[in-house]
Amino acid sequence: MPAVDADAEMSRGPAPAPAPAAPASPSQTPGEGAVSVLWSFAKCVAALLPVYLAGYYGFSVSLVLLGLMIYIGYKHSRLEKEMRLRSSMYLLENEKEFTTQKLFRARRDLPPWVNFPDVEKVEWLNKILQQAWPFVGQYLEKLLVETIAPAIRASSIHLQTLSFTKVNLGEKALKLVGVKAHTENDKRQVMLDLYLSYAGDVEINVEIKKYFCKAGVKGVQLHGKLRVILEPLIGDLPLVGAITMFFIRRPKLDINWTGLTNLLDIPGLNAMSDTMIMDAIASHLVLPNRLTIPLVTNLHVAQLRSPLPRGVVRIHLLEAEDLTAKDTVIKGLIDGKSDPYAVLRVGTQIFTSHHVDSNLNPQWREMYEVIVHEVPGQELEVEVFDKDPDQDDFLGRAKIDLDIVKKARIVDDWFNLRDAPSGSVHLRLEWLSLLSSADRLSEAIQKNQNLTAKTTDPPSAAILAVYMDQAYELPMRKGNKDPSPMVQISIQDTTKESKTCYGTNSPVWEDAFTFFIQDPRKQDIDIQVKDDDRALSLGSLTIPLSRLLESHDLTLDQWFQLENSGSASRLYAKIVLRILWLSDDASPTTPSPPPSGSGSGLGPGEITSNQSSTGPGGLAKPQPSRPQNTTPDPEFATEGVLRIHLVEAQNLIAKDNFMGGMVKGKSDPYVKIRVAGITFRSHTIKENLNPVWNELYEVILTQLPGQEIQFELFDKDIDQDDFLGRFKLNLRDIISAQFIDTWYTLNDVKSGRVHLVMEWLSRVNDLPRLEQVLQYQSQQTYQNKVVPSAALLFVYVERAHGLPLKKNGKEPKAGVEITLKNVSYKSKICERSTSPRWDEAFHFLVRDPRDETLTVKLSHSWGQTLGSLTVLLREVLSEPDLLLDQWFHLDGALPESQILLRVTLKVLDTQLALCRSTLGAGGDGGVETFVPKWDPSHLDLKHRGGFSIVTDNANSVCQVKLTIGYSAEENRLFIIVHSCRNLAACSKDGADPYVSFVLLPDKKATTKRRTATKKRDLNPEFNERFDFDFALEESMQKKLDLSVKHSGSFMSREKELIGKVLLDLDQIDLKACVTQWYDLVAEST
Repeated sequence: MPAVDADAEMSRGPAPAPAPAAPASPSQTPGEGAVSVLWSFAKCVAALLPVYLAGYYGFSVSLVLLGLMIYIGYKHSRLEKEMRLRSSMYLLENEKEFTTQKLFRARRDLPPWVNFPDVEKVEWLNKILQQAWPFVGQYLEKLLVETIAPAIRASSIHLQTLSFTKVNLGEKALKLVGVKAHTENDKRQVMLDLYLSYAGDVEINVEIKKYFCKAGVKGVQLHGKLRVILEPLIGDLPLVGAITMFFIRRPKLDINWTGLTNLLDIPGLNAMSDTMIMDAIASHLVLPNRLTIPLVTNLHVAQLRSPLPRGVVRIHLLEAEDLTAKDTVIKGLIDGKSDPYAVLRVGTQIFTSHHVDSNLNPQWREMYEVIVHEVPGQELEVEVFDKDPDQDDFLGRAKIDLDIVKKARIVDDWFNLRDAPSGSVHLRLEWLSLLSSADRLSEAIQKNQNLTAKTTDPPSAAILAVYMDQAYELPMRKGNKDPSPMVQISIQDTTKESKTCYGTNSPVWEDAFTFFIQDPRKQDIDIQVKDDDRALSLGSLTIPLSRLLESHDLTLDQWFQLENSGSASRLYAKIVLRILWLSDDASPTTPSPPPSGSGSGLGPGEITSNQSSTGPGGLAKPQPSRPQNTTPDPEFATEGVLRIHLVEAQNLIAKDNFMGGMVKGKSDPYVKIRVAGITFRSHTIKENLNPVWNELYEVILTQLPGQEIQFELFDKDIDQDDFLGRFKLNLRDIISAQFIDTWYTLNDVKSGRVHLVMEWLSRVNDLPRLEQVLQYQSQQTYQNKVVPSAALLFVYVERAHGLPLKKNGKEPKAGVEITLKNVSYKSKICERSTSPRWDEAFHFLVRDPRDETLTVKLSHSWGQTLGSLTVLLREVLSEPDLLLDQWFHLDGALPESQILLRVTLKVLDTQLALCRSTLGAGGDGGVETFVPKWDPSHLDLKHRGGFSIVTDNANSVCQVKLTIGYSAEENRLFIIVHSCRNLAACSKDGADPYVSFVLLPDKKATTKRRTATKKRDLNPEFNERFDFDFALEESMQKKLDLSVKHSGSFMSREKELIGKVLLDLDQIDLKACVTQWYDLVAEST
């Protein structure tokens, strides 16, 4: 609530009772009275001394008057600031009483249905803040005294005597006026708007003893809206990957200075000081700047700190009408005109139009383009002024929520000017989407050539986002000194600079820049790395934007070799190009006639909904055509499929005992598998401690970090099922390995293990592979009668057109139901329209796309049918890239009724089918022997009861099972130690084995690893993963020296080394993530 309102209310309401005056002490001594008289005399002399000195030295009396004016202005400014602070503090203390009184006075003016559902009160959180505020003050005092003060003293010899003499946050805590949550935009994030209000009695004093200097702050006001984004949401604690926060607009700041900093309260300096502080806050916390705090590892923080913009708004400032006349004659007796101009603001982007002389109905016809980072939230603010020689007069303002523009695509309307007697402004606002394909670049450039405006800059066809990350091994300065590098990025006449990293030749900037591009086919990026004096060049780089047009997703994310620099000097940057596209089906809202009056018509941001064929200014224009293809989100069709084959278990615990456990029984085991909120349950096997399930499960997953798969085993009982063990697997490890076939030890129980075969299925558009996959899967049988999926179907429902009306003549509330076999999904229900838009995506597992049919049904609120559609998947198989993207006519509807869909198939390619098909071909002698990525020899069939198998050397040779691979996404080498078998006994109890290894030629501690020790086990299972931050080229130069050892006591004579193996990683396909058994060699051989 503004402080002005509080002042006005205080003047009408009761003021707090003044404190009683302290009575004069009757015991005051004559000495104390004399001191008081002398002090009053000294103040009078100090006040008259400047006048005397001015006369004595012959100075002009104007200097005395100037000093007097500055002093009076200082006192007036300080008094105003103290009054504002007192008013805000009084308002916060008596908020309930003040609000209640004001509401009772105005209650008769409010209808009974008025409520405010958007912003929620969080009084419980304010109580927590108030209770914890003294402890926040203690932490701040410790931070300032123990951390910040020593850092300041070390930064300069002039500040070596600096100290904080007082740090007190006061009793007034930060207050959350309200919280608004946005959850409708992205299901993978939570967006909160926190309305902050702080009017505190904070007191911080600083002293520099060397210069007898004291300064400080006594009282601060801060009011603003802080946006907090929790993303990405993950399936593991703490459930949120990172916290990003920023102010959408600059908060309001007011500081009451003390000591030497009292000078900052002098008129002119006070506004300058507060502006400088706000600039420092804005450089870190006001859009487009963000503060990102990661909560989990392996997170792309750069994408959260500097995300791509939401879009671009093209603003056409057309005209205004009925503005207020400010240039009056004879003190207003004769009305004159105004010389209006407009100032447009979106965040930190500010534009000023030219002024029109002597006109209350000016026409500007100017065009501007602004980058929108956050919707909802950001607003377009238009202020109109009258140009004057001294101080420009205010003519009114209008605010438009850019979320309205995003939804409507084109807004062409008049907006009333607020805070003015009359006036309105005509704007045309166009929302330009960002396309990651260059297919429509030529069309966008052709459209821009038809636009005319009075601005010098032509319309843009694209935007360029440059994320300057870091540089490596820049050349040194003279004298072999480290440089202080900064980067200059230029495109045509626009140049932007990064921050400076002092004293390093491998700087890390982490700065983001955006540029408007007129024609990326003809423009280049010029990057100059310079020392902080801007004179010494450390390297340069020129990248034609045409190179981006040829790259995947219009993105370059890599190291670049610098020119005119050192041989090893490189620069890492991510450069993203996005084409600006105005949707073909966007229809402008009708330009309503200029409203009369000052405030009774349409409010700011209100728009009409009728369509019109006239453009700005009433000029006729052709009706826009509908889009021919869909524009799905970039995340569309990025999901993958995890296939889990539950094979068997061994050595489970017997839970069904008899006679109090004296007679051992069996168990009736079953398995629960939980992944991504889905639970699978196997069938129960009666009385078996070594059950064989042979069941298959498939689940569609995204590749978000932190996801886990949980396996739990239970014994089926009549009353309550008994627990038989559990274990968890990280989805990241499965995706990295692609294929895993191994045994997993059960946790939280004495014994038991489970045999799983898991595969992260590759998705391809290769139609011949479909035949091989179908042939392989037709030969597979599973106990739960599951037929493995051969493909993954993605469906994107964008919009419909020309739907029939309801029987009562009203427009329908349309919804879409999509069905494939027994699986059905429903979309949201749109508001009443014959041309609804959904923009929703769905996915299905497909057993055999040659025989299956997709059904699409449209209805009004799941009642009256509006039309239907059937799509044979074999028609999709005949399309290029297995993709259909077009308008489909609806059956059972009007002739013009259509729906715009994208249907795409991805073949699920399994390594097992590849192995079988290749081995089958090799049996005919026409193909060389194929070595698959998987090795089924580790199934350990020799341990199953009832089996007696003989292998060539499995019973005699000690072996270790390893997975060795390289993750290109994480840029690291990983080694998984799965298990060992047939180990030699080292004592009468067998062996206590563990695995240790080192990556040669380095024998440093950073490349040495070892597993946990398994007690009394000659066939131990470890399943431990070890990561190394090596480049792929560096990894291939390593040798793995691995040893399996017995953990004997220090005084024992038992041998320690069981066996070892030496592997040259250059001979292993690291990208294939090979899993296999390796023979261990005894030390004697």
